[in-house]
Amino acid sequence: MFGQKQARAEPPSELQDGANGQPPSEAPPLSLVEKQAAAPAPAPTRAQPSDGSETLVRSDLFRTIRAGVFAAMNPSAAVGKTREQMKPAVETLVLDVAERERLNITISEQVQIVGELLNDMFGLGPIEPLLADETITDVLVNGPDQVWVERHGRLELTNCKFRDNAHVVNVAQRIAAGVGRRVDESSPMVDARLADGSRVNVVLPPLAIHGASISIRKFSKRNITLHRMATQGNMSAQMATVLKLASTCRLNIIVSGGTGSGKTTLLNALSHFIGHGERTVTIEDAAELQLVQPHVVSLETRPENAEGLGAVTQRDLVRNALRMRPDRIILGETRGAEAFDVLQAMNTGHDGSMTTIHANTPRDGITRLESMVMMANGNLPLLSIRRQIASAVHFIVQIERMRDGMRRITRITELVGMEGDVIITQDLFTFRYDASAYSEEVKGVFETAAVRPAFAQRAAYYGLEDALLEAMKP
Repeated sequence: MFGQKQARAEPPSELQDGANGQPPSEAPPLSLVEKQAAAPAPAPTRAQPSDGSETLVRSDLFRTIRAGVFAAMNPSAAVGKTREQMKPAVETLVLDVAERERLNITISEQVQIVGELLNDMFGLGPIEPLLADETITDVLVNGPDQVWVERHGRLELTNCKFRDNAHVVNVAQRIAAGVGRRVDESSPMVDARLADGSRVNVVLPPLAIHGASISIRKFSKRNITLHRMATQGNMSAQMATVLKLASTCRLNIIVSGGTGSGKTTLLNALSHFIGHGERTVTIEDAAELQLVQPHVVSLETRPENAEGLGAVTQRDLVRNALRMRPDRIILGETRGAEAFDVLQAMNTGHDGSMTTIHANTPRDGITRLESMVMMANGNLPLLSIRRQIASAVHFIVQIERMRDGMRRITRITELVGMEGDVIITQDLFTFRYDASAYSEEVKGVFETAAVRPAFAQRAAYYGLEDALLEAMKP
């Protein structure tokens, strides 16, 4: 609470420069808290009614200060400046508006308002603190009044709120503009990414009935490896070893699972075993893969423009990637006609390629691949498609987010060939849950199949057969 402009408070006598009484030039500017502490006694604040209720509720008070700050701010002064560079100016403006309007606010509220204003200017408004929380994996905005997060595999409703739907739309448009895309009434859906690599999907009204929807899959700042996943219980140590050998031996791998099951995270972990001398081309809608190799070319699709022209699809990029002399092609997600081109690439010398697919089981994944190839080439006979799949795909790794929030690899399935018109598979590892020990935590074991992997001969070519057979021991 204050009544005089804090910036004009006299500096303490020990900061004055001897005889002339002028403050030394090297004295740093006072922070918001220091200004508050150095201020004289506050003048009376806005009068209150006799019943003790405040004239302005806190939301109205914050709105008044926010409007006053933005009205007094020179937009050109903020161009090219960072958050920390603008912070002192915003603090001063907040103090000026509060004094002019004679508003009764505390120091903590001042700090909160300054933080909100800086988040609006340089971040994503009220959800900016959620993006900084490393325990949160997803941020889900359902209109201005509902913001959900996923923490440890479970959804929680937060107390974060936007001012109104226009505020949500403004944040969504800022995200899209950051990657050269647009989202408005004529193009109400967009996929984008944040500066840190987090994946974003936006849906605006009228498609989103209860207000603009923003779904953010956060970029993991931790380097997730197969070893760490085994330590966390996402898989067994034997499974991690076999997957490492499969990637090293340049097997074509498909990661299958549902939404939010951890497919991209697993794909990143598998990519760690790509040789540093290999040229890898990645293709995604919104670039989020984090390959650590030195020779990586990342391609990203482009939506159509306002005239409905200029779209570049995943299939276009896969076809172009084949002309870029790749050793491996990694497709973030296969979900359409590009499946045909991916299989063609896997069958034409690009061993070690990887992709993800939405499916509940490895067998469902094969069926989805068949359907997507038929979308691209409806005249191909089903038998021909199955033969292509059987010869191109070596591994399907099934991952699932279970009811306790833990992501687990439930099956590692190997495609071993054709018998008649049926693709033959064998499970190398399976997660068996214990139905008799029902509790909030899913209990079970990772079982190893007593079979010789079909890629043992290929592992021998890379000098890894003994390591593979050791990892497959029950």
